[in-house]
Amino acid sequence: MTTPPPGPPEDEHPLEDRIFNGGSFSEPPPPPPPIDPNADLELSIRRASARPGTQPGEMLVELDTTRGPLEMYLQPREGKTGCAIFIGGAGGGVEGPADKVYVRLSQSLLDRGVTSLRVVYRKPGEFEECVLDALAACSFLKGLGAQSAVIVGHSFGGAVAIKAGELGGLVTSVVAMSSQRYGTQDVDKLNRPLLLIHGSNDDVLDRAASDDIHSRARDPKHLVILEGAGHGLNEAADDVFSILENFIATQVGDAPST
Repeated sequence: MTTPPPGPPEDEHPLEDRIFNGGSFSEPPPPPPPIDPNADLELSIRRASARPGTQPGEMLVELDTTRGPLEMYLQPREGKTGCAIFIGGAGGGVEGPADKVYVRLSQSLLDRGVTSLRVVYRKPGEFEECVLDALAACSFLKGLGAQSAVIVGHSFGGAVAIKAGELGGLVTSVVAMSSQRYGTQDVDKLNRPLLLIHGSNDDVLDRAASDDIHSRARDPKHLVILEGAGHGLNEAADDVFSILENFIATQVGDAPST
């Protein structure tokens, strides 16, 4: 995978409405598909810019889209084509549950051959808009040369991840943690590996939600219940990190560590 060159810390670097591919500019990526063929919900990327992010080697990318600006934190892994897309709950957020697992994974997955992208919702809590944000992330990564992606969501974002997995051609597997039911009614159409993680002591969204999603999903699927963990999974942060790192690396990166 190739990456947009970082600009000076005080300036944004324009990508001139084109995408890097193999070290040279190519055509813009196709727009993400609409959520529903009968719905008037479409988003196109007009232009992208990038500046240094908050972590070493990370870039904060801003996409100028037809539905407003969309920000994403990109941790690129040069020479690889597998990606992880991380999305938050109804309140937004890009650090993740389980002791900021998204931030920790974005660094550790570099050694496993995986590029990471943490998505900042334009309109947190609005399901259709958040799915469009996830699909825009897929389109952006595809334009950079990505060939496969695991999409990971927490709570509200778990349902967003499942829906984006149904629609996004780049997505090859899905992880939903502490997921809600709403938005998962078509999980049987996912046709991709699905990993569900839930805490046994979740008092925000009972584990029955993941049990139900799992019962309706097609194989391959796997449900992990973490005993004693609550909605944010902080009580099992190390287990969540290990499960996600190995699942993502197995699906789109290098072989798991032994």
